[in-house]
Amino acid sequence: MEYTMNPISEIPNMETTVILYAGFWRRIFAVWLDELVFGTAVAILIVILAIISGSFPAPRPGNQNVFRVGLIVIYVIAFVGSWLYSALMESSKLQATVGKLAVGLRVTDREGRRISFTRASARYFSGLVSLAVPLFYTIIAFNSKKRALHDFIAGTLVLSKQSTVPSQVAENAFATL
Repeated sequence: MEYTMNPISEIPNMETTVILYAGFWRRIFAVWLDELVFGTAVAILIVILAIISGSFPAPRPGNQNVFRVGLIVIYVIAFVGSWLYSALMESSKLQATVGKLAVGLRVTDREGRRISFTRASARYFSGLVSLAVPLFYTIIAFNSKKRALHDFIAGTLVLSKQSTVPSQVAENAFATL
């Protein structure tokens, strides 16, 4: 009689980590939270610029160019700031932006490890393509690991917080597969 040991059932107190891939709506909500915070900061900067340049509440003759140049500077700062915020946060020990943290998500490589700044940057810039063509975001619903185009390009996963459950629960959860 051949005996194959089942490591999960042989160790009664062992706990198993269950990985949950982040779904479409949680990811969208996390992006929305990040954009709300970041967009509010940019809007405040634009109002301050308008006041300083004398273009608030309405542009005055001669001040329009100052306001336009200021807007370009703010947009460049916002773009670079958005990239650095996203890439630095996702490659940090937190592995998530504030929006992702708020909904319990984190970004990892395909093996579940923390990603590098370079990989986080690739994810950010390829994510701009996903935002430009919403179809690339909707593929999240059609693959088992809930990856969008930018996740495939950067080699990343977006995971819900990992939960640890007793081994018996994990064994029973997958017994019917």
